[in-house]
Amino acid sequence: MVLSRGLIGVKRVSWWYVAVWFALQQIDLGAHGQRMKDNMYTPVNGAHCFRRLNGTHVTGCSSSNGGSVGVLHLINSKADIDFIVQKHPSPPYAPIVPPALYTRENILRLRDEAAPYVSALVLMNNASGLEQFSQESRCPNQYSGLAADQQQQRCSVDRAEDSWNPWGSGLLLEDFLFPIFYVAGVSEMEKLLDCYEKFNAHDLENQHQRSLCAIEVKAFMSAAVSTDICMRRSNSYNSLIPATKFCDPLQGKNVYATLFPRPIVPEEQRVEGPERIVLVSTRTDTTTMFDGVGLGAMDSVVPFAVLVAVAHFLSQALPSNDRNVLFLFFNGESYDYIGSQRFVYDLQTGAFPSRGTQTKPISMDNIELMIDLGALDNLTDLHVYHAAPQPMATKVAELLRKINQQFGFGIQAGQPVMTTNLPPVSAQSFLRENITFPAVIVASRPANRFYHSIYDDQENLHYRYGNHSRKYDFTQLEDLDLGDRSDLYGKDSIQMRIRNASSLIGMSIYELLTGRAYGQRNGTNSVLIDEFLHCFLESADCPLFRATVKPDTPHVYPAPPSRYISVHTTLTSDATGWTYRVLGLLLGQKVENATKANCSALHLPYQWMAGYGGAGECRRTTQNMSLALSPAFMNETYDFTSYRYSTWTESTWSEMSARIFLRPSPAHETLTLSIGIVVMVISFVLVFLINSRSDVLFNQGSTSSIPIATQPTQC
Repeated sequence: MVLSRGLIGVKRVSWWYVAVWFALQQIDLGAHGQRMKDNMYTPVNGAHCFRRLNGTHVTGCSSSNGGSVGVLHLINSKADIDFIVQKHPSPPYAPIVPPALYTRENILRLRDEAAPYVSALVLMNNASGLEQFSQESRCPNQYSGLAADQQQQRCSVDRAEDSWNPWGSGLLLEDFLFPIFYVAGVSEMEKLLDCYEKFNAHDLENQHQRSLCAIEVKAFMSAAVSTDICMRRSNSYNSLIPATKFCDPLQGKNVYATLFPRPIVPEEQRVEGPERIVLVSTRTDTTTMFDGVGLGAMDSVVPFAVLVAVAHFLSQALPSNDRNVLFLFFNGESYDYIGSQRFVYDLQTGAFPSRGTQTKPISMDNIELMIDLGALDNLTDLHVYHAAPQPMATKVAELLRKINQQFGFGIQAGQPVMTTNLPPVSAQSFLRENITFPAVIVASRPANRFYHSIYDDQENLHYRYGNHSRKYDFTQLEDLDLGDRSDLYGKDSIQMRIRNASSLIGMSIYELLTGRAYGQRNGTNSVLIDEFLHCFLESADCPLFRATVKPDTPHVYPAPPSRYISVHTTLTSDATGWTYRVLGLLLGQKVENATKANCSALHLPYQWMAGYGGAGECRRTTQNMSLALSPAFMNETYDFTSYRYSTWTESTWSEMSARIFLRPSPAHETLTLSIGIVVMVISFVLVFLINSRSDVLFNQGSTSSIPIATQPTQC
């Protein structure tokens, strides 16, 4: 009995040793496996196309759940697209497309005709010689404007000459069942091209016989079908799993400021009054197909800069007046006028401004005139539009011509044009409620070949940063007798064109408000405009932005702020926050002899900021924010197919990434599988044999260390 127990102990110890040895081997293999994984995959940095939805459609891109894998194939001509459509020896593919071939015809052909053979698409950055690149529709916001229900005088998608974006491909509004990945960096593009040239570029007909370079793109979008279905799906899941969302409404903040402070009134006196207001507005947002890429330089930064310069001019040139001016910077206008629709809704319901401002509400009846700045692609040729007979449109056009002739700005301004085919501007939200609303649009004919695209940047404007803020105070008006300032920016600079246009518009508004001509020789400040463009197109770590925050504030990351409206977050977006602060600096009234402690004790609307010199100053400000969220999401019974309000939402996602690797050939995969099966069979056989003969294998030659007791001999 004792001997049996000893043998059993040896057996247990042996099996324990084998188990420990096996576990250590697994740990070692796991460590080596991680290193092997790092060697197999190479990450690629870039921007992803993502999915957005409206009340009836879904747009954008999505990978399959878990990622989409495709063999890289460089597209240099339409013949390369034919190869994928007709031959496709080793599908699925991930075509690498240069911008020149990223056309509606080519991309829809890859989506439709080559659908079974394409699992991803890579857009490669190469703007050299590119003449046009716009994924927006030829008629932006086609179904939410004034002419949506008009049979005549409307934008035409079919005829480029009758559209507001003649170069638009409309791809921004298409749905793609595969991901589109944009690669901008030179080193990242070299990764893809080197891998393609080494493994894929030769012997295309026999690709299936060898290993190929492939890319895996992970960008799975949770939302599908439409906003209505996505929201109902989110609500149903949320009742089971809290905080579950498949999409979020596009949402941001409008920024506004008044030329003169409005009086504070008690709550019981907060009713509409006879206040007269001139509204001057533009949009601040932009969009592209890709997440976080796109500056919107010409499509929205230019009119944005013009209005900021106009507001600054009037704050310096007009100390008081019986009519106030409301400067409004709408957000979300790229998506069916989200910001302006909400603003009109708030005017109609008495919700603007909010009760927190402790001022009287404003209604549409308080607005005597609206001057809306549309796209100013050609700053030397301004046009005035209105939708109904409007005497003020004629007056504005006359003032533009008269003042231009007086100061020699070199800007043409023709007779006003009455039409319902208006440019895509915020005024359409007002006119859709009341066609006789006193709205006048100042814009130019379309000339931006890169509207709503990744290439509408500082290069599209031919902008070069002058960097003269240390020498010239940008918070003061500029002497127009200094000429074209070619010594600062060169001839025909964008800074001077914006200065001339903003001075002309500002002087026209001055005469409208006062009834007398502007008699000074000071205009808007070109250095302010130069700094503004630098901040929003190149780096937020700039002199203008630093002047709007407290002197001891740390420097921010040197990148331009994103101006895509995005979705609701607890933090105000960078672009909105900077717009708010810039208006506080340029329109706020400086409080003399105020210290930081005194200014902080006063709270809002008083703000302590660095100022031009950086030493710190106290200003009484008038700027504020209002919600830019479509009224459609405030009514649970809203009909999402009615086109009454914007219904845009953005899909949620869990991961966005891309990496390249070498996809083995079918023969290699077959060989690997065969070897694996053989090893598995051998392993099972060995385990069976060892287990069946374990007593012999583990007990052979073993002896017990405990002596066996002998029985005593009986007498």
